[in-house]
Amino acid sequence: MDSWLARARRQVPLRDALALSPVGIVAKLAAYALGIHRDRNLPATDPSLRDPELLSVVFDVLRPIARTYFRWDVRGLDNVPATGPVLLVGNHNGGLETTEAYLTLLAIWDALGPERAVHGLAHDVLFDDPTLGKYARRFGSLRACHESARNAFAAGHAVLVYPGSDLDSFRPWSARKRVELGTRDGFVRLALREQVPVVPVLAAGPQEQFIVLTRGDAIGRRIGMKRWARTEVFPIVLSLPWGLTSGFTPYVPLPAQTSLAFGAPIRFPDLGPEAADDPRAVESCRAEIAAKMQAILDELYRGRRPWLGRRDDRAPPRGPQVGTP
Repeated sequence: MDSWLARARRQVPLRDALALSPVGIVAKLAAYALGIHRDRNLPATDPSLRDPELLSVVFDVLRPIARTYFRWDVRGLDNVPATGPVLLVGNHNGGLETTEAYLTLLAIWDALGPERAVHGLAHDVLFDDPTLGKYARRFGSLRACHESARNAFAAGHAVLVYPGSDLDSFRPWSARKRVELGTRDGFVRLALREQVPVVPVLAAGPQEQFIVLTRGDAIGRRIGMKRWARTEVFPIVLSLPWGLTSGFTPYVPLPAQTSLAFGAPIRFPDLGPEAADDPRAVESCRAEIAAKMQAILDELYRGRRPWLGRRDDRAPPRGPQVGTP
């Protein structure tokens, strides 16, 4: 523990740690929403800023939490190419607490090693604030734009995207078993234009870490959330320790058993880069990807009991496993 604490202090000085506390993050989110210091012309992110030392510190504390608190289970890791550019496309969960993203990064780190860089595309709020931006870049996160992703692909890295974004992450409890991508198809155009395979990665469990009562689509439209916070919703949730609150409040996740499954790579060999400009081709590819994602999520939820996991998953936590989902 002393060794880990020493490493953590070197990677995250106390001043920055306070700024990255829940209170500090809420303040930064509020500042972003109010337009304080907001830069609407943020540049694409350089993937070379990823810092394996910081990732190692984070993953060393995340790993035991994943195995004990979330009873982590991972399937299909052999579907992730060990080298070369690839677009990982997942279902988004948990509101601000994007557990599935951290566990996806950890699973690939443990299976393929620190040199297999994976970059998550992230909201502008992380890059608008100097402190959040510094650590987001070191963590390997990229500002969510095609240029950032192209930079990572050019370096032979993997990119992780959650195209459903807030629509998916704040889907209500009754819709927790569904993949909700809306009409968003930018990830398809990116994959076609860059000619990279798409690997689905689905998570069951993180949407049980809190309970979304309503996504708040109507509320979000009425108060103009898209204009001043780049989101379309204003969710109302039940979470610890607050009880009834806004979904934009950090919370303590419930200990829901969490499963990840990586699907087989999806390729479109008959379509060239020009297909990215063909709406019919893009929609056909988007529908195929969405259907395969939903099939994987359906399998993860087969026999699943809320918070407890599947009845046939009573063995000790396995962590990352190689094999089909």
